[in-house]
Amino acid sequence: MANVDVYQQSGAKNGSTTINDAIFAIEPNNNVIADVVIMQQASLRQGTHAVKNRSAVRGGGRKPWRQKGTGRARQGSIRSPQWRGGGVVFGPTPRSYAYKVPRKVYRLALKSVFSQKVADKELIVIDELKFDKPSTKEFQTLLNKLKVQGRTLLVVEADNQNAMLSAQNIARVKAITADNVNVLDIINNQQTIITKAALAKIEEALG
Repeated sequence: MANVDVYQQSGAKNGSTTINDAIFAIEPNNNVIADVVIMQQASLRQGTHAVKNRSAVRGGGRKPWRQKGTGRARQGSIRSPQWRGGGVVFGPTPRSYAYKVPRKVYRLALKSVFSQKVADKELIVIDELKFDKPSTKEFQTLLNKLKVQGRTLLVVEADNQNAMLSAQNIARVKAITADNVNVLDIINNQQTIITKAALAKIEEALG
């Protein structure tokens, strides 16, 4: 079992805690991480693209000329796809791009990104975060004391709403609960700050 340093809300070091090697000290599988990231990005697509086919284009109810005798090719509507202003053939229609990878693959990807964060010393464990009320200023003070710069992911326990509200007004910080931790958020942020309670929740889920 490996150990990571634990910090207090004041920014002072408060000993260390043991972490599960099977979750935080495996050899990262980059192929699996890529598969999960692509899956998550696809699920974020709105899929609201649309074009009009010949039934949706206005006009064209009358046959442009008679069937025979004109010497021209037969035509049934000026809104057929070959006409300018006509309908589009096989164009995009609203759809969902979401799909899922197997649960074991997703869990392996989470373990891989967590292990990479620990190896790169980009995982910071906080003993606990307690705010009497939401305070952006107090949370910014914590970041300064921890010397955290760049994009940061905060992972807290589900009932710690004051901590989440304290972090949400800082542009470079994203706050999520342990239940919603995901691969894309972890790799999109340089540092990950996590409370001991949230860490225990993740170890329980992935153990």
